[in-house]
Amino acid sequence: MSPSKAGADETNGSVGAVNVLPAHYLIEQGNAMKRNEKTGSGSRSAAAFLLAVAVLAHAPMSAMAQQFSADLVARKDDTANAIGTLRVSDGKARIETTALPDGFFLIDTAKPSAYFVRPRARVFMDARQSSPLTRMFVPVDPDDPCRQWQAIAQLAAQVDLATWRCQRYGEETIAGRNTDVYRITASSGFGFAGWIDRERKFPVQIKTSDGTVIAVDHIRDEAQPAQAFEVPANLRKFDPQALIRRIQQSDVWVAPPASE
Repeated sequence: MSPSKAGADETNGSVGAVNVLPAHYLIEQGNAMKRNEKTGSGSRSAAAFLLAVAVLAHAPMSAMAQQFSADLVARKDDTANAIGTLRVSDGKARIETTALPDGFFLIDTAKPSAYFVRPRARVFMDARQSSPLTRMFVPVDPDDPCRQWQAIAQLAAQVDLATWRCQRYGEETIAGRNTDVYRITASSGFGFAGWIDRERKFPVQIKTSDGTVIAVDHIRDEAQPAQAFEVPANLRKFDPQALIRRIQQSDVWVAPPASE
């Protein structure tokens, strides 16, 4: 059965906000109309101004299309649980989860990078496999989402490109919005189906291999603060592997017995 017919619940996403012209622009144009009225060109200016308002009011919000916040809700067997919150802006995502309340995840598909940030401990580290959410809820190119999913998957663990698959399975309407449906499979067993909102350039629904549906719920299209997607400057990077290597080189390290 394809994921588009897998019986996923619809999410309660909000419709994109209407463009609003900046106040200073309206004031400047109004003053220009008054000046033009004195020179006899007021009617032409008024017509041009009204045309500009009409065009801009109906233009797509290209600059704001990928700035939103939302809740993450997991549903399985008629049970729904809030599992975290989400912020997205310009190819970056910030995920806060109830499972790891002492920090948050930062994903940047342009670099690519995926970090787990712990402000109170004043450290951050590579996310790797600390949460499957960082490998599923990734800002994507709606024309080629597999590229971003694969790049983030490789950050988490070595990906066998010979067995890793990402395929489009059609379209489906989620909360009144058209989405493209993709399915990812891998030899590691980590696979899922994703429903991508083309305008928001983001998967608004994920279905995992065990049947759990994770929805991007109560979507709020709104500007996001840039600092919310940056690692604070006073944090140091923690490398667990480097710590293990230092312990192995110390006097307290006891090597495990060699296998027979």
